[in-house]
Amino acid sequence: MSSHHLIDPELLPLLELMPTRSFGMEHIPQLREMSEGRFAFLDAPPPAPQKVTIAGPGGELDLYLYDPHPRRAGRGALLHVHGGGLIMGSARTMQHGPSAIAAATGTLVASVEYRLAPEHPFPAPQEDCLAALHWLAGAVEEWAFDPAKMAVIGESAGGGLAAAVALMARDQGGPALAAQFLTYPMLDHRTGSPDCRYANPMTGEFIWTREANQVGWAALRGDYRADDHRKGWFSPALADDLAGLPLTWIGTGSLDLFFDENLDFARRLTAAGVPVEVHGYPGAIHAFNAVAGARLTQAYARDLMGAIARWL
Repeated sequence: MSSHHLIDPELLPLLELMPTRSFGMEHIPQLREMSEGRFAFLDAPPPAPQKVTIAGPGGELDLYLYDPHPRRAGRGALLHVHGGGLIMGSARTMQHGPSAIAAATGTLVASVEYRLAPEHPFPAPQEDCLAALHWLAGAVEEWAFDPAKMAVIGESAGGGLAAAVALMARDQGGPALAAQFLTYPMLDHRTGSPDCRYANPMTGEFIWTREANQVGWAALRGDYRADDHRKGWFSPALADDLAGLPLTWIGTGSLDLFFDENLDFARRLTAAGVPVEVHGYPGAIHAFNAVAGARLTQAYARDLMGAIARWL
């Protein structure tokens, strides 16, 4: 049974922009080329970023910083992690999302160009993101923000990496985070596999499917067995203990492959004493917020920007 009839009609153009494809590891170069091409026609966003190169665990690491109101007193700072299924996407080309967040909230946003799988499996992407967070925490005076208002934010694979960084920061004694903002985060490596804990027939039919999910996770996993203390850093749904994590905002679509794992993560966070705000958008598929004029996208933007404004 198809879930097509449940998609919000305003989101249907997304199926042409991002058609559902079956692919394997061998198709990753073409997927990356297509992903880059989607953003090639866009002009530079306001505010345009300033690129900063820092020392990362695997060599030089680029960050793109969006600073709408330099040196405004009391503002917060966000480490942004882009999506792309862990295998594609880039901070260099995916600029309009973090730029829009910075412009709407007045928050300093730093987007990190983390290494991609399968060339760089776990823990390389996570370590890059954590290194960027450490750099941001050390740049308080230079970039003039309140260190008590530093948070992580990300979409899809970027949301999963943001959640992983929050766990790593907690487990390793910092940097301290005020919040994490997760948009349809990719949290559970079992989703779509024989070990999947969810049997929702209405999720994951479009854009990012169960098959695609398993390619992305297999690329990240490499030869890691996911059986040591780092398993939650690899796949946040595997974390045994979620206590001590920061305020959490989660937004997800009712038809998104990640809908069930997102709700389960929110439930576990609440049980661990973490304040959680959850929004489920009816008729929303993966990447629904790419349709800028849709009413669901506008509702999502109000919810997310409102939470950033309140919490930071």
